[in-house]
Amino acid sequence: MKKGRFSEAQIVREHGLSEATFYAWKSKYAGASVAELTRLRHLEEENRKLKQIFADLSLDNQAIKEILRKKQPALRRDTRQRGA
Repeated sequence: MKKGRFSEAQIVREHGLSEATFYAWKSKYAGASVAELTRLRHLEEENRKLKQIFADLSLDNQAIKEILRKKQPALRRDTRQRGA
């Protein structure tokens, strides 16, 4: 991290961060280039979108299974009536 006008303790105090949060951030982003940080941001956004798509599809799948479960007894009755 580039030496600046403020100490790490001052930064933590000024922004109301815990030291653990500050050092986690520092270890994650220190030394990364602008291009790497931009790529990371894009990947995190893509990951967020994919998780949302997965959640939506999971809900759709669950709803379809529930509809089929409810219709199944009716389908069996219809089949028996036609066969009898």
